Amino acid sequence: MQEEASVVALGHVFPQATHPFPREAVLARWREELRDPAIAVYVATDPDGAITGFAARRDDELLHFGTALDTWGTGLAGRLHDELLGTWPPGTARLWLRVFEGNHRARRFWHRHGWRPTGATSQSPFPPHPVLLDYELVLAT
Repeated sequence: MQEEASVVALGHVFPQATHPFPREAVLARWREELRDPAIAVYVATDPDGAITGFAARRDDELLHFGTALDTWGTGLAGRLHDELLGTWPPGTARLWLRVFEGNHRARRFWHRHGWRPTGATSQSPFPPHPVLLDYELVLAT
């Protein structure tokens, strides 16, 4: 599910002819993160049990967030986002995440939900090492 949506959303950032989806590296990362007790992982499913969305977080950082390609435009991502916000402990003042600079769809989503760029950047560990932007969400305390 993550690969299908990523290829559509990021095919212009990671051209598939030269930089195909790094399936094994992403799978290895998920295995590590699922074993890490500091990382909370969430999965949404449809009534038949098919995965429709996922998220992972550590402390005040949102590590991963995505929905199945066939759910895009249904409002599922917004609902999952709102539910996910309720998983942080009361009193959490600020959350942050990284988003690909070239992922305009995701950046619009984060803006609609109150997240703002901090001005900090980094580079993806995956070739061709595109720019990642840090976004933050200031929560009411």
